[in-house]
Amino acid sequence: MNIPILSTKLYIPQPRSNSVQRPRLIERLNAGLDRKLTLIAASAGFGKTALISEWAANCGRRVAWLSLDKGDSDPVRFLSYFVAALQTIKEDIGTGVVDLLKSQQPPPIESILTALINDISASPFKFILVLDDFHVVDSKEINEALSFLLEHLPQQMHLAIATRENPPLPLSKMRARGQLNELRAADLRFTPDETALFLKGMMRLDLTADEITALESRTEGWITGLQLAALSMQGRSDIPAFIQAFAGDNRYIVDYLVEEVLELQPNHVRAFLLQTSILDRLNGPLCDAVTGRQDGAVQLEALEQGNFFVVPMDETRHWYRYHHLFAEVLYAYLKEEQRDQLADLHLSASTWYEKHSFSAEAIHHALAAEDFARAASLIELAWADMRRNRQEAAMLGWLKAIPDELVRHRLVLSVIYAWALLSAGEIATVEERLQDAERWLEMADVHETTESFLEGMVVVDKEEFRGLLSSISLYRAANALAQGDISSAMKNARRVLGLVPETDHLRRGAAAGLLGLAYWTSGELETAYHTYFDGMANLQLAGNLSDVIGGSIALADIRIAQGRLRQAMHIYERGLQLAAEQSEPAMRGTADMWVGMSELCRESNNLPKALQHLMKSKEQGEHTGFPQNQYRSCVAMARIKEAQGDLDAALKLYAEAEQLYVSDFFPNVRPIAALKTRVWLKQGRLDDAFDWMREEGLSVDNSLSYLREFEHITMIRVLLVRYANGLADHRSFSEAREFLNRLLQAAEEGERMGSVIEILIVKAFADQLESGVSAGLVPLQRALSLAEPEGYVRVFVDEGPPIAALLEAALKKRIASHYVRRLLTAFGQTKPNVPVKQNISEQLSERELDVLRLLRTDMSGPDIAQELNVSLNTLRSHTKNIYGKLEVNNRRAAIRRAEELGLF
Repeated sequence: MNIPILSTKLYIPQPRSNSVQRPRLIERLNAGLDRKLTLIAASAGFGKTALISEWAANCGRRVAWLSLDKGDSDPVRFLSYFVAALQTIKEDIGTGVVDLLKSQQPPPIESILTALINDISASPFKFILVLDDFHVVDSKEINEALSFLLEHLPQQMHLAIATRENPPLPLSKMRARGQLNELRAADLRFTPDETALFLKGMMRLDLTADEITALESRTEGWITGLQLAALSMQGRSDIPAFIQAFAGDNRYIVDYLVEEVLELQPNHVRAFLLQTSILDRLNGPLCDAVTGRQDGAVQLEALEQGNFFVVPMDETRHWYRYHHLFAEVLYAYLKEEQRDQLADLHLSASTWYEKHSFSAEAIHHALAAEDFARAASLIELAWADMRRNRQEAAMLGWLKAIPDELVRHRLVLSVIYAWALLSAGEIATVEERLQDAERWLEMADVHETTESFLEGMVVVDKEEFRGLLSSISLYRAANALAQGDISSAMKNARRVLGLVPETDHLRRGAAAGLLGLAYWTSGELETAYHTYFDGMANLQLAGNLSDVIGGSIALADIRIAQGRLRQAMHIYERGLQLAAEQSEPAMRGTADMWVGMSELCRESNNLPKALQHLMKSKEQGEHTGFPQNQYRSCVAMARIKEAQGDLDAALKLYAEAEQLYVSDFFPNVRPIAALKTRVWLKQGRLDDAFDWMREEGLSVDNSLSYLREFEHITMIRVLLVRYANGLADHRSFSEAREFLNRLLQAAEEGERMGSVIEILIVKAFADQLESGVSAGLVPLQRALSLAEPEGYVRVFVDEGPPIAALLEAALKKRIASHYVRRLLTAFGQTKPNVPVKQNISEQLSERELDVLRLLRTDMSGPDIAQELNVSLNTLRSHTKNIYGKLEVNNRRAAIRRAEELGLF
């Protein structure tokens, strides 16, 4: 279900030709355009919308407009309209975000706004975005999103907000920074001159100067009060007496004037006003459906022409709305005078909206009518589309408005409730909802008496009912995984696979994916990989290609944990290829692929390429990344900074990553706190590192688990460095070494070769501390043999001088000489017996250097020989000499070695 976009909400109200012009306020608004935010805040009836519409027509900039209503408190709906408003001035702004909002797993709002900010920054012109009636929006998430937007707002955009209440935005900070331009009620009140123009020119009242002054004084320039007073005076012969009576308590002015206005209207107009006050928007057919009459369009046009608080919402005068204050007062009178008709009026509106495919509005009016059974049925029918469009917030709000007893007696609705709670992170009561549905299912033999069972209860979506058992198990598996109950997650995921047919690729894919994640969390990596791979294959058959691309993240992470870096790179490249084969230029998940490849390039010590891949990810836009992409990108940049030696910048990025972390079903096997602790060790902040150990409850007495493996390796690092600096005794050192041996055994048994390599390097350091260099070379040699085929570099280099010294010793003993030379080059070491650029350059002849440069091209051997004007045998002799001096045995290795030494 695409969220219907009512173009009327994007319509900029046109200023009336006979309205009072307000140049003093327009000048103030224009003067604030160099700031980020214009805030026009005042209670109802102060002309906020009229002023901004006049400004929009005279500010000299393009203007986008969004008229808000209560339904816009749902973040997905708000963002959909937000983007639609932007696209009225530049149609390609947020095009990727529109697709993202329809996806099943959108990223956080900040990620979506980041993509919008990037699009806005590319705008060739400056513009204003107006959010009118912002006070109707009640959403902490939306307020936080706008705060983020204002913090990072490009200079191309100026935001204007009209509201009755102060919005919960960082106004004080913006005020202090000179980023806020604000107009309040005192600024908006009509001056005596403006009051005279309004009453005489617009309302056509023949009043004396004293009468105008009296009205201006008693209304304090309140525009709607003046308008209501003027309407009440039309046709009166006793205007002086009326003005005198108007001097009553201002708290009752609105009630008094509306009563006067309503009593002066014909009965049919009065009835129309009251009955249609239930509507946020009005058009002729909708009003006819509510009132049971046939004159809705004519009546709306007449009300507009009579200045009767009716605001047109489009240029064709098809859609209107009442002035909000006027609508509120009308509705109050309706409830007082015709309370028994309220439910029927709301039901009529609900029926009309349902017929015209406005599901959200149909549900809203059904709830207002307290016809909860109807609302429940509408929700059930809307579920599939809303699930696809990730409108959990709206769905959950509706379900909470329905009496709980009704929900519990509708098994499909109970499962929907469980989904909404799970999606919103409210996992504590998910199981209770699933059990409610399960109890209903136990009352019937689903396989034999389904139809008779359905006759005895309310099931609107029968197709969903038939797959309910598998849905219950699927959500139960996801809920268990979110709570760390791996056994239950596996049990329920397997149950789904046993229930659904082979052709149900969507459910089978989701279940296999959850099962694979459970295996991963428990450390069974090979089983996890193949199970998760099967899940992605099913999702691909179901057409969920974006999820398949995103699944590459998990598959690559598992291979990295297994020490298979080259396979991980292949997985990322395949994900990008799959995305490129689609019609869209940047499918969701492509940004994550570039971040993953960046991490692998950093490990191989190709830092420029690692940075290049991160920039490519940003160019794709955050909307093409999954929820964790911003977090992963921040960690990747932190590790690059760490590799560059900028430890303070790395810590700052790690702190930023902590704020970006979004919990998902992937196991968090490398907690940020442990990564920060490793930087502290490099900085010599041993007390901070030791405090981290105690805060996390880490000790050599802990049981081993894959989820804490990275933390335990970090803990051993802390203990060894403390011992090396004389801060721990030999007993503690021995306990640390014993624990390290246990870690190594567990990692080897789990075939987690990535951990095995790191543990061996740490063990080399420990053995060197205990028994000298020779002892340290034993585990180091094994680490080198495991790491070399996969191209590991930073895992050694990040260890610093202790491992550099061991590598130098390894080189002397001719242990993995070529690989060790490469690592020492990365360290920046230059020992006499290690060939460096100058020595190699001196060893290679000019002709050999010429051959080496041509080997770097795509030219074949015969072509190179012809280019150099030598025989093919002579070329082969030169090539053999080059290979010997570079200690390589093929052309590709020679080029790579020459690049490492900077010979080109």
